[in-house]
Amino acid sequence: MSEAADSRLKLDFCGMHFNTPLVLLSGCVGFGEEYTRVAGFSNRDAGAICLKGTTGTARLGNPAHRVYETPGGMLNAIGLQNPGAETVVDEILPTLDFNETRFIANVSGSTVEEYIEVTRRFDDSPIDAIEINISCPNVKQGGVAFGNDPDMSARVVEACRKVTGKPLITKLSPNQTNIADSARRCLEAGSDAFSVINTLMGMAIDIESRRPVIGNNQGGLSGPAIKPVALLKVHQVYQVAKDHNVPIIGQGGISSAEDAIEFLIAGASAVGVGTALFYDPLICPKINSGIQDYLQRHQLDNVSQLTGSLQLNQNIATKCTC
Repeated sequence: MSEAADSRLKLDFCGMHFNTPLVLLSGCVGFGEEYTRVAGFSNRDAGAICLKGTTGTARLGNPAHRVYETPGGMLNAIGLQNPGAETVVDEILPTLDFNETRFIANVSGSTVEEYIEVTRRFDDSPIDAIEINISCPNVKQGGVAFGNDPDMSARVVEACRKVTGKPLITKLSPNQTNIADSARRCLEAGSDAFSVINTLMGMAIDIESRRPVIGNNQGGLSGPAIKPVALLKVHQVYQVAKDHNVPIIGQGGISSAEDAIEFLIAGASAVGVGTALFYDPLICPKINSGIQDYLQRHQLDNVSQLTGSLQLNQNIATKCTC
């Protein structure tokens, strides 16, 4: 890659400098070291890395099976296995090379108080930004996921906003009625950016035992199967975010440069790579190269020129999608 080509991929995201528009997604790269053991892999190929979901205290996670391959994707129900915020901040963050890329903490919790506790701990750390995983179940509300209720989503964002000055990125769930309304509420509560989308809920069944394959009965579906849904959700959230210059990390089934470019055109400023890393750990340089080729062919100076450039079809006779 030439220096000129490299410069076309650089962008500013909430005041953070990204060398490329790629973000390695939470839960797919451990705590930033997982793929560094693979020959040829470099964290420098990503603009940022989202660390594994972290809670107030250590969690063992769900019973097996936790992961299951499905047509066009993957189901997972890890259950937020992690060593707890103190261990992550005190023992893991010091091992990361912050000269390679930006590192984003992923904050999870079962109560608003836990979100506050973990966010406050990461605020007092070298982490570059904080992603709020509001898809966690609220134990005080019968297990309803925070992210499926705009009121609860906004409460979590507002609470976290009060205890940190770092950029806050809200990870929005697609498992809700109106993602645009939720985005609007979270924006008003203090969110600096959005991750769109988190996994869709799904199930797989063993027909011989007549039991769910996943030990947790259901899990989050990721991979190419969810890409069309994710693209639409990014477009919908962008309609809310664009007037406030709030950037979006678009994610959901990206496994090629063409996929990434679609998300950028739909309204994303950066794009997340997750499930694809499981079968091609060296996919990031390929995506970066493909984006560079596209920018050159279309005579564009920077990847940010693609964001929100979608031109909708006009003269649609009806809004019916049936």
